[in-house]
Amino acid sequence: MSRVRIGIIGCGAIAQVQHLPNLAELHREFEVPIVCDLSPGAAKAVAQRFHIPDFVTDYTELLKTDVEAVLLCHGDPKTEVALAAFEAGKHVFIEKPVCFSLEEMDAMLAAQRKAGTVAQAGYMKVHDPAFQLAKREVDTMKSYRFVQINHLHPNNSLHLSQFDVERFNDVPPEAFKPAGAAREKALAQAIGEISPDAQRAFFLLAGSMIHDIYSLRVMLGSPSEVVSAEVWADGRGVSIVFAYPNGARCIATWVDLPDLWDFKETLEIYGDDKRVLVSYPTGFSRGILSEVTIHGIDADGVTYSKNPAVEWESAFVRELRHFHECITEGAACYTSLESARHDIALIIDIVRCYMEGK
Repeated sequence: MSRVRIGIIGCGAIAQVQHLPNLAELHREFEVPIVCDLSPGAAKAVAQRFHIPDFVTDYTELLKTDVEAVLLCHGDPKTEVALAAFEAGKHVFIEKPVCFSLEEMDAMLAAQRKAGTVAQAGYMKVHDPAFQLAKREVDTMKSYRFVQINHLHPNNSLHLSQFDVERFNDVPPEAFKPAGAAREKALAQAIGEISPDAQRAFFLLAGSMIHDIYSLRVMLGSPSEVVSAEVWADGRGVSIVFAYPNGARCIATWVDLPDLWDFKETLEIYGDDKRVLVSYPTGFSRGILSEVTIHGIDADGVTYSKNPAVEWESAFVRELRHFHECITEGAACYTSLESARHDIALIIDIVRCYMEGK
């Protein structure tokens, strides 16, 4: 098996909790020779902890090395680094949010086409064995009538406290100014001048509820209309109603419940003859499986409820395996940037619906 040399840009929580341990597990598929972070302490600590030979604080130095691929886990927006990576001829895995505006996405797509390399969005939910099992069930349904998403989100620190995440206060404040300016520019490109609560909702949709948005698209296709969008609790709650071409409706809600340990994220598809429910753990967990429940009536008219056994391999590991297959075997990317563009457009439509009241 061909090993892919991959560099990591951004050594924060998602890299330390998920990607680096998983890349170590996938030692036949990947080799990690170098990591990068603005924080010298974080870059050095991560390199030592995961036995990585080299570390840098400037991503351009990493891109000059012979790594074939890069995994972008740094702060948002990631567009500048992604464009530089494509220009350097690298395969690129971009953790969510991929970007904020369609202009950013189109620039990345153009750069990827010119480079001729793989570009994968970090949409791990659709690689989850439970999601894929549920999708097979949904695909057998005659139709669906109602869909519901509930995403009850506690403070991430409650779950990160279960891990030894190393952090360092060694980056001067001015080092973050370019990213802040790029973030403001991307927001202006995407949606223009909007109220503070709408801004919070926009970044909430792009940063956390994006998991629900792309999973819904992969499961059922894109909605035909954003019927309504409500932002409440000072931008810490979002409720959306989507319409689908078959007349079905989806009600999707994300709410911040910061002081509760219990994380709840569900996708529920209801048809006349079958119901499929998927329940996910937080992304800041390891070894906790998603669950699938299926309700139906069998050929004898007997009502049943079943919870199929879900494979143990995590969604994060599966998405890395898929990235390797795309690079080494030419597999079609399941979470391509082209597909992710639909999600950016939908987020913009949701915020516009809220701002315009329609």
